[in-house]
Amino acid sequence: MGNIGIFELIVILVIILIFFGPGKLPEIGEALGKAIGNFKRAMSKAEENVKETSQNEKIKVISENKEEKKPENTLKE
Repeated sequence: MGNIGIFELIVILVIILIFFGPGKLPEIGEALGKAIGNFKRAMSKAEENVKETSQNEKIKVISENKEEKKPENTLKE
């Protein structure tokens, strides 16, 4: 039900061609390509931010655990 075949793609392209005309198709393609590129860059940056935040949280938890395990200096006088 969710699969788009060759026939459906051809019908969609013909409708777009009729609606926008052949002169606008290069502009639409360029705009669509730029939008997809911007989306990929934004997703990549978001993924990097998530990884960086995750790594920082791991480091924070590890350092907190090390501080808890430090023996206190109890000098008997």
